[in-house]
Amino acid sequence: MDSHGTPYDLQSLETQTTDARRLSKPSVRALDRWVARKILAARGHPPVSMRLWDGTEVGQGADSAVARLRIDDRTTLLRLVAQGDLAFGDAYSEGKLEIEGDLVSTLTTLFSAQEPDGWMTRLMTRRRPPKARAHSLAGSRESIHHHYDIGNDFYALWLDAGMVYTCAYFPTPTVSLEEAQEAKLEHVCRKIRLRPGERVLEAGCGWGSLALHMARRHGARVTAFNISREQIGYARDQAKRQGIGSQIDFVEDDYRNARGSYDAFVSVGMLEHVGPGNYETLGRVIDRCLHADGRGLVHSIGRPQSIPMNRWIERRIFPGSYCPTLSEMARLLEPWNLGVLDVENLRLHYARTLEHWLERFEKSADLIRARFDERFVRTWRLYLAGSIAAFLSGSFQLFQMVFARAASRAIPWTREYLYTQC
Repeated sequence: MDSHGTPYDLQSLETQTTDARRLSKPSVRALDRWVARKILAARGHPPVSMRLWDGTEVGQGADSAVARLRIDDRTTLLRLVAQGDLAFGDAYSEGKLEIEGDLVSTLTTLFSAQEPDGWMTRLMTRRRPPKARAHSLAGSRESIHHHYDIGNDFYALWLDAGMVYTCAYFPTPTVSLEEAQEAKLEHVCRKIRLRPGERVLEAGCGWGSLALHMARRHGARVTAFNISREQIGYARDQAKRQGIGSQIDFVEDDYRNARGSYDAFVSVGMLEHVGPGNYETLGRVIDRCLHADGRGLVHSIGRPQSIPMNRWIERRIFPGSYCPTLSEMARLLEPWNLGVLDVENLRLHYARTLEHWLERFEKSADLIRARFDERFVRTWRLYLAGSIAAFLSGSFQLFQMVFARAASRAIPWTREYLYTQC
């Protein structure tokens, strides 16, 4: 029951529908249409139609609808009510829900619709914060393994040559993905004003692209933490191949165990996995490792409002994930007397990055299907397309926050250093 005493669990919905079968077939079809209309209304009456398994259609007319959602059976329809986002994602992955129309455009339309307040909307969109156990040392390792340790060769099919799995930076909209990822790595280095010989602590290094760039291009000495065994193995191999292994220590361990003194701290694409309950811990790590004139950068997917992650994403893609608001990101720093120097929002850059990823993913779909299965392909297609839609609609933001000790005088006078060619 919800707070208004409205029944909403799947079993009660199926019981009601079973009772309805005692009615005439026209009455059952009327009930199905009523449920479908309620679903669309709870989503803010988006300009899409819904076609049921018996051919009946509700919602926008064919001429005005941007897409059609095709539902295979009554159980799928009822699960959309009882489980909302989770059911939508699972039904699409299973092929029980099809989207007739451009996938990205349809999802962007759905995400952009203004959802009214009401019991159905609250039921379908109810979310919960990530479980605390997901961010314990063991839980974090399990969550990272779920997403990142499914094969480096899988990611190599659709990422850039440098295996950068975070938002690229497009100096112009037409540059290649490889050029944009190289530009992002350099953009980060410029923001922290990296100089030769400086020591950098990186929390969450992925396949090592940023650490390798800082060492190779800027002569930095980097200690990079990651709990993904496959990623760490790849990064170490790349450092050896590039002849810079002595400059980088890729540590297979949790960032919470970092020690030492560093000139700069960077974290690109890890905060989403930290969990709000560990922000104080991450801030403490930064405080104990950053020297008096040190500076740092945190790069993270964010939200305009504080809400838990989409249940399907959290359950099927990124266990324990949470995308913070800008004010929540700032709370990493405030207890430790660290001051924000600069904030940049690269939201549309991430949408463009994902467009490149999805295009490359689709070109390799047959290979991916042969290695995994059709459900895996549909799951990742929905994840990539839905992420594009989330950034285009503004549901997701992408924040880069630069900081230093609050009293530090070793800070830039203007932003000119970001854009002057070296």
